[in-house]
Amino acid sequence: MEYKDDKEQLHKKVTDLAFKVSELESENMALCDELNRIKNSRFYRMSAPLRKCFGRTKSLWGKLKRQGSVKGVLIKVKSKLRDIKASGAYGTESFPDKDKREEQKNYPFKNPVKISILVPVWNNDRRFHKDMIESVMNQTYENWELCLADGSDSDHAYIEEISREYAAKSDNRVVYKRLDKNMGISGNTNQCFKMATGEYIGLLDQDDVLHPEALFEYMKAIEEKNADYIYCDEATFKGFDINKMITLHFKPDYAPDNLRANNYICHFSVFKRSLLDNEELFRTAFDGSQDHDMILRLTGKAKNIVHVPRILYYWRSHALSVASDISAKPYAITAAKKAVADSLINKGFENFTITSTKAFPTIFKIRYEIKGEPMVSIIIPNKDHKEDLKRCLDSVFEKTTYSNYEIIIVENNSETKEIKDYYSKILGFDYDDKKEVSESKDKPLKIVNYKKSFNYSAVNNLGRKYASGEYLVLLNNDTAVISVNWIEELLMYAQREDVACVGAKLYYEDKTIQHAGVILGMGAHHTAGHCHYGLPKENFGYMGRLCYAQNFSAVTGACLMVAASKYDEVSGLSEDFAISLNDVDFCLKLREKGYLNVFTPFAELYHFESKSRGLDTNGERLKRYEKEALYFRDKWGEVVDRGDPYFNPNFSLEKSDFCVK
Repeated sequence: MEYKDDKEQLHKKVTDLAFKVSELESENMALCDELNRIKNSRFYRMSAPLRKCFGRTKSLWGKLKRQGSVKGVLIKVKSKLRDIKASGAYGTESFPDKDKREEQKNYPFKNPVKISILVPVWNNDRRFHKDMIESVMNQTYENWELCLADGSDSDHAYIEEISREYAAKSDNRVVYKRLDKNMGISGNTNQCFKMATGEYIGLLDQDDVLHPEALFEYMKAIEEKNADYIYCDEATFKGFDINKMITLHFKPDYAPDNLRANNYICHFSVFKRSLLDNEELFRTAFDGSQDHDMILRLTGKAKNIVHVPRILYYWRSHALSVASDISAKPYAITAAKKAVADSLINKGFENFTITSTKAFPTIFKIRYEIKGEPMVSIIIPNKDHKEDLKRCLDSVFEKTTYSNYEIIIVENNSETKEIKDYYSKILGFDYDDKKEVSESKDKPLKIVNYKKSFNYSAVNNLGRKYASGEYLVLLNNDTAVISVNWIEELLMYAQREDVACVGAKLYYEDKTIQHAGVILGMGAHHTAGHCHYGLPKENFGYMGRLCYAQNFSAVTGACLMVAASKYDEVSGLSEDFAISLNDVDFCLKLREKGYLNVFTPFAELYHFESKSRGLDTNGERLKRYEKEALYFRDKWGEVVDRGDPYFNPNFSLEKSDFCVK
């Protein structure tokens, strides 16, 4: 027993060290890339005389580095310009006209429930306060109640005056209470909740603005989908004009891994009162991130979480708001980590760590505990391509910190002497292609022979037959490991009961992104495509989405980990998809079983697939792809047509960079 405990402790120390090494290696690579970009940039060369004259290089490049390089700055500027151009479709121009207001006001809901909107008030700006109240008063759905609990000091007595003025002309729908003392955002909100009489509760910040149709759309979700938790897309705006938008945040549907890493739901949350189940609404221990704590708790209980994919909430950015700068409330970062930790503990997780990512202080990397040291079987299909396979195997053997793995090469009708000689070398004896399986003398490696014509699914299914691991990794022969702890990063998710497939972040040789999650309906044949495709390695992605682990409908089979038991549960890869879409089909089969699929950016590999290869427009390959794409559409067309739940319908499926339609 003592030996077992010592072994487990040693394994834990090795795992911890592997993660630290990976983080340092990643940081070193990022710094080297940054330095090279700076030195090779035209601006750097042109600025040489200025640098010599003024000696301000350190300050200048420090600022650029924090912004993510010159190229990164330009990308951000272009992104903001694009958002500004698009804002006309989402600002006041999207507000209902007189006829539409009348239509929505008289919409025949069967059971128009009361929605109580809670607003904790403290020393708000006069104009902000009026804007907020009027945005509620102007709702086309009229069965609402606005609960204001005011903890303002005597210098802001106008808050009470304004609130009572609106209460007097609101048919008692604006309910105001002056608090004896300010109790903080959690305490003040809880006082609002005590005032509320609605069956549903909504949360609105004192300096923000609702779209006039917000409650109408939410009531439709309640009636049509029996929603018990609802949220929408939102925009951040500056000053007093909601049309001066800084960002447009188009969100995915409910995604638990996204929510743990990043409070993407944020505004405008409305939920069924009964979800609280006599718990406090906001807990003072989580002040600064009380909304993230509440959202994690209530979405964990909700039966029907509905995302309304419209910008119905306008988050005002000003000097003291988190929308402007998280540093305005530094305690929020600590509170957010506490909220996520509490949620994980309640879900039964132990010995995890939560750290901020480079994207934003409240976008987190969660490191789950790896239980034991289960065997991992890495299945690599191969035909000829000796140099590709050698590079792949060398990277696995030289860089992988996880020790309990085996490699299964599924050989499929290779013809060159070069590859057969290489097989003999890695086996330690002469390779015999007539033997069904050959095992290396001194490496955790075996070669299995598949004699039929190439079928990617059948090849991997044969590899699974000879795999002894509890977990399988499907790995292309033209990949190479970057992250030394790539197996650990995948395994921490694959071990979870609720997760099936886990995919890595893959780069082309030029360090642009090849894979960072698969979106249904994207691509030339509108079957599936890779998001953030072709962006630079250092790019943070849309709203930081390249910087944290998250849920996707599918991940690529070029590097995919799954529990062997779950692989078998859906009979492995479908051999009807011989060349393409087999990995997407596999992920969807498992999603239908109720499992989540996860992409993690912290397991990084190169994928040396030709970036410019595209489809073989003259050959059999294109015909096969078109045939399989048609079959995929026949099989999953209804699912694809419903839209990918992890990709907002406001985005174009023609591009992979999350640009608005």
